[in-house]
Amino acid sequence: MAIVIGVRFQKIGKVYYFDPGDINFEEGDGAIVSTTRGTELGEVVVAPKEVPDERIVPPLKKAVRKATIDDYERQEQNEQKQKEAFQICQSKINQHKLDMKLVNVEYAFDGNKITFFFTADGRVDFRELVKDLASRFRTRIELRQIGVRDETKMLGGLGPCGRPVCCTAFLGDFQPVSIKMAKEQNLSLNPGKISGLCGRLMCCLKYEQDTYEKTRKGMPRQGSEVGTPEGAGIVVESMVLKERVKVRLQLPDGTMGIREFAVSELCAPEDAPKVEVHELPPPRPRPAPRPRPERPRPPKAREPLGESQSPKPTPVKRGGERPRVRTDKDGQNKKPIPPKEDGTPKEGTNRRRRNRPRRRPSGQGGVANKPPGNSEKNS
Repeated sequence: MAIVIGVRFQKIGKVYYFDPGDINFEEGDGAIVSTTRGTELGEVVVAPKEVPDERIVPPLKKAVRKATIDDYERQEQNEQKQKEAFQICQSKINQHKLDMKLVNVEYAFDGNKITFFFTADGRVDFRELVKDLASRFRTRIELRQIGVRDETKMLGGLGPCGRPVCCTAFLGDFQPVSIKMAKEQNLSLNPGKISGLCGRLMCCLKYEQDTYEKTRKGMPRQGSEVGTPEGAGIVVESMVLKERVKVRLQLPDGTMGIREFAVSELCAPEDAPKVEVHELPPPRPRPAPRPRPERPRPPKAREPLGESQSPKPTPVKRGGERPRVRTDKDGQNKKPIPPKEDGTPKEGTNRRRRNRPRRRPSGQGGVANKPPGNSEKNS
């Protein structure tokens, strides 16, 4: 057993144990302690108490002294320097075109070290960036890559419930969360509903997991056979928080239905009362539908053909051709054109002859005959 004090360096963060020595610390006091990162200013959140040696991470370092007003003023100056360092580092990142996102900057209390926190999808070669920052600030420079959960913890925000995110409000360490927890709590597996601001599963899924596991041990599994006050049936759904189940069983009318029972009402299937099935009377036959009387349809009105309407087509004689009828722009009919009996023109009619060159007979030489009227004159 050792007497220790618990010190926290951030508003919401992990608690570290230190040896108070002969200094009388109280909860809420400021403490100057020596850490692996150098001298730091923290807040005492755990008053001196005895803890087992298993909970202490060796080596246990001693607290230097209580914080003074000058220490708090120096801490405020460091916070102002952090804002300036953030802008300078962001401009250097843009200058080197590095695929990284700067999240936060921390100044050591004694000013001998500056830590830049960033996120990136993969590894980033920031050696040139470190050289530029070291030449600008003239102190030790550390670039630390963090995950999306640590980024959300530093920046803060509001969760889907409307309250500040747990990691910023009160959660010190991140607990492992799996998709199995969402399934056991009968939650929707929609990623948008079970994910937090960081894009990972919400930490609050862990809070009720112990209650679900403890309550589920005394409940029948889904698909098992149980006995109910209305007979034996199969469990189809479990409501853990209500401690009730839904059972599919046979109803007195012979059909299958689903009933809801409390877990305290269940028993073994062989101890369940037998269901007496009451035979229902056969359904009455439906009367045949009456035939509908046929209603007489009103005759269609026929109007006589007017002069402007087209006449009936001229009947075609056997072995002949239907004469074509010409119409003018006004729709008036003209005399029908008599059909042609053969392709020979009638006497007294001049038919224009087409000037087409004759084709050369295949397999014979010579010059093809030219149409009349296009022959060359003799010189």
